[in-house]
Amino acid sequence: MTELTILMPCLNEAATVARCVAKARSFLARTRIEGEVLVADNGSVDGSQGLAQRAGARIVDVAERGYGAALAEGIAAARGRYVVMGDADDSYDFGSLDGFVAKLREGYPLVMGNRFHGGIRKGAMPLLPRYLGNPVLSFVGRLLFRVRVGDFHCGLRAFDREAIGSLHLGTTGMEFASELVVKASLAGWRIAEVPTTLHPDGRGRAPHLRSWRDGWRHLRLLLLFSPRWLFLYPGLALLGFGMALTTALYFAPLRFLGAGLDIHSMLYASAAALLGMQLCLFALFARVSAQNGGLLPRRPAIDRLLSILSLERGLLLGLSIALCGLFWSAAAFWNRIAHWTPG
Repeated sequence: MTELTILMPCLNEAATVARCVAKARSFLARTRIEGEVLVADNGSVDGSQGLAQRAGARIVDVAERGYGAALAEGIAAARGRYVVMGDADDSYDFGSLDGFVAKLREGYPLVMGNRFHGGIRKGAMPLLPRYLGNPVLSFVGRLLFRVRVGDFHCGLRAFDREAIGSLHLGTTGMEFASELVVKASLAGWRIAEVPTTLHPDGRGRAPHLRSWRDGWRHLRLLLLFSPRWLFLYPGLALLGFGMALTTALYFAPLRFLGAGLDIHSMLYASAAALLGMQLCLFALFARVSAQNGGLLPRRPAIDRLLSILSLERGLLLGLSIALCGLFWSAAAFWNRIAHWTPG
């Protein structure tokens, strides 16, 4: 059985793909690993396919454009038990994959490279992604999903091919990198990290990556996979603030930093409370929808809550809240009338 597939997505990498394939084959020969080098070509028009094939790679043609689409087709076509994926721009050394294979053999289903631990050579990464984009997105990923991964977007990573199929990865663009880590963490996988050195791109042309566009796509995906942070926590904050301010203004006007807060402030506070409640409900709907669609794993607490919240109970709860609101509004109105002084 083939133990390892070294997979490279490729789009017009004629300047570097043969060199990458040669390094990967030399690694297999040096370590005596039964393996293959697979290039998932995404429509190259510069002869990359022929160069890679002559260097010893197997080629799979991918019609659908996109980084994630190329990787998905490559993973489906791989013959190895394990897959190491990396860009074909010679920015990663395919001759030094020992740490990845060792972690895979230890039983880790996902092994991430970490460029910030392994080193970033001069000119290998622009300043914006190096000091803002990657650190911020990696921090957001760790915060939202409680996963100890220092470099969410390292292009060199390895995984168990059979296990990766259970994640049902679906993105076709650069955000595939984030989806893989997010779904692995939600599935409870153990994730290892290996220091990885990033070298300057060897192609001598602009990369396919677009910092702002692809950064936004990564961030959007992280938020969509975390309804708590996108909807629930902001909703709870608005709901708590709105209810507290509305209650305080019910008894008497307030002054804050020299500004007077009265009936108009109460209207805004009520609107904030209403919006907060809707966000909390939307968080629940988004979570249930994601669970039913297979994007997020099921949570017993959510299932128990849904079993309690029947249609009839929801209607009774809504009616009770509406009656409380009407009573409170009437009491506030009569309180204002009682204390009203003609001007």
